[in-house]
Amino acid sequence: MTETSFATSTAGHELSIRLRHPDATVRRVALIELADEADENNLPALIAALADPAAEVRGEAAGLLAGWETPQSVAGLVQTLLDPEETVRMAAAQSLSELKTREAGVQLLPWALHDNDFARGAVLRALRELRLAEAAPAALQSLADPVALIRREAVGVLGWLKHEAALPALGQLARHDTDPEVRRAATGALGLAESEYVLPDLLAALTDPIWSVREEAASTLGKLRLQAGLTGLLSALGDDYWQVRLRAARALGRLRLCAALPALIETLQHEVGNLRKEAAIALGEIADAAAEPALLQAQTDPDPEVRKAARIALAHINRKDTP
Repeated sequence: MTETSFATSTAGHELSIRLRHPDATVRRVALIELADEADENNLPALIAALADPAAEVRGEAAGLLAGWETPQSVAGLVQTLLDPEETVRMAAAQSLSELKTREAGVQLLPWALHDNDFARGAVLRALRELRLAEAAPAALQSLADPVALIRREAVGVLGWLKHEAALPALGQLARHDTDPEVRRAATGALGLAESEYVLPDLLAALTDPIWSVREEAASTLGKLRLQAGLTGLLSALGDDYWQVRLRAARALGRLRLCAALPALIETLQHEVGNLRKEAAIALGEIADAAAEPALLQAQTDPDPEVRKAARIALAHINRKDTP
């Protein structure tokens, strides 16, 4: 960028001098002031700063380029994923994750299988919410990546795409991946299919040794409202972790099966208030009069949120019983 690109005033001339100052802090502050102008004519200077000798300036430039989606700015940010400094790479990855346009996503695709681990993961993360169908082949291939973070990001891409062809591979990851976060992500991604095809994998995930995976499985079963998951969810209602119990209670409410009433009524006595509240909400969703005595008792619960949930649940039951 030439000085005349933005130095149209005394202030602009002074700013251009500071951008070339030998002190990195001065250059960084000048870069911030330049970005504050939000003028596309200043982009070349911001992009050029990605090659500044000082990591603090490069990182600042990478962060300031968030929201700009020109081919030049995207290309500069992607290249910065290879920066030797982690803080700079992280700033570039964050800016790329904020991309919104299809054109920018297409520009990222060649990097989805780059030989640099950090670049692969960052690009897959950036592609996730863009929902480009063209990203599916790279994401499918990345499900077998040796780096757990990349497998997890690939799961996210396929889940956002609702790519049903990935379900067999996602089921295998949910059951067998060595990384619990990958198993958790894959378990959640199984919710992309409104089909009982995924039920065996979700039921297996309900018995995973890591509680966060079991919690995700219960959530996904509730999201899909798979009535065949009733037995597994009832078992999960007795999980050692109340967080899993809470998601199981929520899922049972969404199934709206009277067979869940005894277990949910018992859960109204649990020591954790959030779980008692969730049980009351679930009983309201099922809206069966058999739960009325227990909900009336819950109106005296010491937790005001539980009392409120019980009142609402009773109102649901009364409306259902009203001709």
